[in-house]
Amino acid sequence: MTKKLFVKTYGCQMNVYDSDRMTELLAPLGYAAVDTPADADMVILNTCHIREKAADKVYSELGRLRDMRQERNDSGAGDMMIAVAGCVAQAEGAEVFRRAPWVDMVFGPQTYHRLPEMVARAARQGGGVLDTDFPADPKFDELAAPKASGVTAFLTIQEGCDKFCTFCVVPYTRGGEYSRAASQVITEAEALAGQGVREITLLGQNVNAYHGVGPDGSEWGLGRLLRALADIDGLQRIRYTTSHPRDVDDELIAAHRDLDALMPFLHLPVQSGSDRILTAMNRRHSADDYRRIVDRLRTARPDMVLSSDFIVGYPGESDRDFEQTLKLIRDVGFVQAFSFKYSPRPGTPAAADEIQVDEAVKSARLAALQEELLGQQTAFNQSCVGKVMPVLFEKPGRHAGQLVGRTPFLQPLYADMDVSHIGDILNIEITTANPNSLSGQLAGPDQERACA
Repeated sequence: MTKKLFVKTYGCQMNVYDSDRMTELLAPLGYAAVDTPADADMVILNTCHIREKAADKVYSELGRLRDMRQERNDSGAGDMMIAVAGCVAQAEGAEVFRRAPWVDMVFGPQTYHRLPEMVARAARQGGGVLDTDFPADPKFDELAAPKASGVTAFLTIQEGCDKFCTFCVVPYTRGGEYSRAASQVITEAEALAGQGVREITLLGQNVNAYHGVGPDGSEWGLGRLLRALADIDGLQRIRYTTSHPRDVDDELIAAHRDLDALMPFLHLPVQSGSDRILTAMNRRHSADDYRRIVDRLRTARPDMVLSSDFIVGYPGESDRDFEQTLKLIRDVGFVQAFSFKYSPRPGTPAAADEIQVDEAVKSARLAALQEELLGQQTAFNQSCVGKVMPVLFEKPGRHAGQLVGRTPFLQPLYADMDVSHIGDILNIEITTANPNSLSGQLAGPDQERACA
């Protein structure tokens, strides 16, 4: 008998990848994914701990799940197994059971490969299963080959972080930097391509810090791995995220120069344009270091566009510091960005800083920064009108007879197109630009492409 599984994913693309793998792990136990939790036999909250009060949001959701479970039991529909996974689980551990004793399983991001075993233990002992160790054997050695669910896919190649930025909990919840063997990554990418995947996005907390063992026994960096992946039949596009400026090396820049499959869109978080704040954050790069890296990337790949992360209101941030961030944004130019008000994370050095910025000041700075970034994004999208771009069509759009795809610059694009074109890369003339998307039509045979 098929059982229903609902997984709610918070946070980054790596959590999306992990949630997909959890779903695959539970399929042999008879679980099939559903879109709502109300009638699910098992609910997993795959959590993120980056933002303030992340744990509180999880506990609120757990309260709602407790009520759903009671309603299921009262109606005779059976019990609901409840699990907390991911970084909140890793950070909170047994505290989850203390605050929410109805939870059956708590497990961190490094242990979910043992999920079938945990489910069996929870069923035998009536819950209370806790697994937040950092196992000696990487979980990837235990996971089966992934199953593709479309023409694009995520592929985790690196986990953890050794950078210890003063605002971030990732080193404490994901552990130190670990890179998968290159042969393991290549095999997984080949399997995905064989299932019809045309674009992969390589994932890691610091993905460009990748240093996996190559098939020849030598250490491979990300640039060398990208060259091997670009040779896989059927794999037509490659992206990677999230990067750190300190790990952009010559080999990676050369890969951007040489590989047509490597898309000219790079997410490269800078966080601040103030050297004083960057030092306080322990970023170990300056604003000008960042500018020089961007210049080198754009020299290697002239159509390269950038996305980034920004934190405003970091402890001690002055008006001058914030203006320097705005200046960097204007100097570099970004087509997309993620921006946040600083929020203290328990256990991080910045949380103990006595010079916290007033919340109203944070809000005003965030609004000004987002206005600048939105203007740049809108201007870039408008500049695409009239150009021809190769678009990978991924799935049906919001309207009948419509497909949605992505440009090389990761912009969503809508076009009237038959579903038979899902998985195709077609030359599309851009006809309309909105702040967050484009529209277009099939280009004529004589129209020249504007980019790779």
